[in-house]
Amino acid sequence: MSYLESLRVFTRVVELGSITSGGRDLRLTPAVASKRIKELEKHLGVRLFNRTTRSLTPTEAGQLFYTEAKKVLESIEDAEAVVSQFSAAPRGVIRVTAPLGVGRRIIAPLVPGFVEDYPATEIRMRMSDRKVDILADGLDVAFFIGTPHDSTLKMRKIADCARVLCAAPEYLERHGTPQVPEDLLTGHNCLLLRYPRSPEYYWTLETPEGPRKLEVSGKYDADDSDVLTNWALDGRGIVNKPRFDVAAHLRSGALVEVLPDTPPEPTIFGCLYPHRKLQDPKIRLFVDYAVKHGLAAFRHSETGK
Repeated sequence: MSYLESLRVFTRVVELGSITSGGRDLRLTPAVASKRIKELEKHLGVRLFNRTTRSLTPTEAGQLFYTEAKKVLESIEDAEAVVSQFSAAPRGVIRVTAPLGVGRRIIAPLVPGFVEDYPATEIRMRMSDRKVDILADGLDVAFFIGTPHDSTLKMRKIADCARVLCAAPEYLERHGTPQVPEDLLTGHNCLLLRYPRSPEYYWTLETPEGPRKLEVSGKYDADDSDVLTNWALDGRGIVNKPRFDVAAHLRSGALVEVLPDTPPEPTIFGCLYPHRKLQDPKIRLFVDYAVKHGLAAFRHSETGK
């Protein structure tokens, strides 16, 4: 098993770009992860990484070995998944990712209940509003708010996700309330979710004439959607958010919906996972659990009931 562990460490180091990150992902200290890599290089008789003070990249041999090692580990996972169907209880690690808002408010609260039902499982959750590569990052399940474009993955829809434009009453008192979509382009500060390769550099509103793309702008942007909500609550601008994410603020009056007749296009709340994970009972059970309980939590967040 130590050789397999070394393979797992090696593949995660390649994928995450550092020994520290690869080891941390597998709950190993940097010293232990480094030792595994050195043992592997000694066993193979080749150098697997080019090391500098600032970077760690696989050598040509390392890249070739990564491709084949990944196949070996996936074959082992598939074999274990088939055998686990004969076990009374699923076991093993499930790697999950979710956007910050839906992760904190919908998915994370469900995790302890699943582990209590299936105590031989472990959930390792990573939350970020940045786009993730499920296969490259070695993830099992990725929750999302939006419209997925990767046809190589299996999708489970959880709910339609309405979006809303809103701002604090103080902001609207100072700057006026937009009456038509074009008003967003003049004299208004739009709070934007931006990160490298972010698709959200414009807002698309539903109008009687059809979808209308607006290249909005503002003085503030962030790669954390909760930061945008806090700025909106502080009267700094207009934010475009999933309704469930700001429903409590709308009910309390801390935020006010603007342009309700031309709202942002709705999106989807769902999850993605690789097709090959379908045969793994723990993945199927977790997805089914998350869809069932996530839908209930999502509806409660939207309505407060």
